[in-house]
Amino acid sequence: MFCVPRRSAAFRGAALAFASAFVLCAHAAPPITVTSKTATDGPIRYTVKVMSKQFGDAQQTRTLRSGETDDFTWRTTPPGGAVPTPEGCPDMASLPLDANGAMVRQTQVRLAPIVASNGTANVQLSFRAQAPRGTQTVTSGGKSLTCPAVVQHAEVVRFSMPTSGAAKTVKLADGTQITISAVR
Repeated sequence: MFCVPRRSAAFRGAALAFASAFVLCAHAAPPITVTSKTATDGPIRYTVKVMSKQFGDAQQTRTLRSGETDDFTWRTTPPGGAVPTPEGCPDMASLPLDANGAMVRQTQVRLAPIVASNGTANVQLSFRAQAPRGTQTVTSGGKSLTCPAVVQHAEVVRFSMPTSGAAKTVKLADGTQITISAVR
């Protein structure tokens, strides 16, 4: 009969466990590697152009990746100048004001594209704009104030477009036209 010292049995058990782990690792799935880029990889340059009689014209180019969201915001002086907005006017905190506290026009476009593997972008575009259109008399806290009469429009549209540089134009319910082009 062959006797193995206790230490040797522990050594054999450890060696057997190591060998088993090595065999299991050898049968594991190989790591995933990316060998080619798809249309969803990398940034895309989006140019947003707004043409609106009420809210003015603006254009800007930004770079986004699929799934990102970006806000394009423009403030412009309306025809006839900014409209003075005294303290106490309704919704004053939500009005776009210049450094002197007078209301100006503001246009906001939120762009949220998701690019498919074929290079087509599915876009959600949120539009929100405010502008003063003359003035109105308002009573606030027992005082009569001359405040801006506010015209505003908000709309969400969804559409598909290529990312090859071709332009896509959408017309909103208020007549505003938004043209978007995307280039990889």
